[in-house]
Amino acid sequence: MTGIAAESLTYGYSETVVEDVTLAADHGEVLALIGPSGTGKTTLLRTLALFDPPVSGRVRIDEQDPWEESREDRRRLRRRVGMVFQDRSLFSASVEYNAAYGLTVRRSWPDRLHRWGRDVVRRELGRTPGLSAERVLGERPTPSSVVDALDAVGMLWARDRHARSLSAGEAQRVAFARALATDPDVLLLDEPTSNLDPRNTALIEAAVERASDRGIAVVLATHDMQQARRVADSVAVLLGGECIEHGPRERVFEDPADERAAKFVAGELVY
Repeated sequence: MTGIAAESLTYGYSETVVEDVTLAADHGEVLALIGPSGTGKTTLLRTLALFDPPVSGRVRIDEQDPWEESREDRRRLRRRVGMVFQDRSLFSASVEYNAAYGLTVRRSWPDRLHRWGRDVVRRELGRTPGLSAERVLGERPTPSSVVDALDAVGMLWARDRHARSLSAGEAQRVAFARALATDPDVLLLDEPTSNLDPRNTALIEAAVERASDRGIAVVLATHDMQQARRVADSVAVLLGGECIEHGPRERVFEDPADERAAKFVAGELVY
């Protein structure tokens, strides 16, 4: 069963950014999105993450179109998708709190009110200042998924460290763990190793491979074609918002059907 798919998907703001894109990533598959900057990779990921409905076409998660479902069913499908942004945006709190945050906000609203009261909930969601992140978590035991996620990215040793003390690479690994901790079926990654050193890049790539081994469908946007060669099972080349090539990694890199895709993977400038 396909994990996530775009079918003739078009999306844009004042002008079209992604146009008539069709591609898919099965469970256990890593799909790499490559292409020049500004070609729509991030917009495509955000549309797959169900931030906004497409102008036309469909997003499917396990064969279901979330925008044809009820609000509650769409929310349920959205919760099966994890996303790691290029801007890691950690909270001013411990590594453990940051990794557990996705689970914290996914608690049911009545349960949150019962456990912490209305004022605490409002503060926790950032509506009023003055509450430490550590106090929100209180004395609850750390979920095993958080421990496993931190271990998967090599950051379990830092669970009690403050996020501000981390390097850029360590912070990105914690952001990755935050997505993994929710046990997603689909993982969307927007340039997760941009500007990172080789060690942190290797650790994140290893975490990507472990995620696919667990049956997670992974869609990875990257400027690094060598990274796509290392970790991807299939590759899609985007140019001007269109998917001009999509197929198994070896074919896309060695024998692309589109002349523009052939030039791009050969390192030539393509506009």
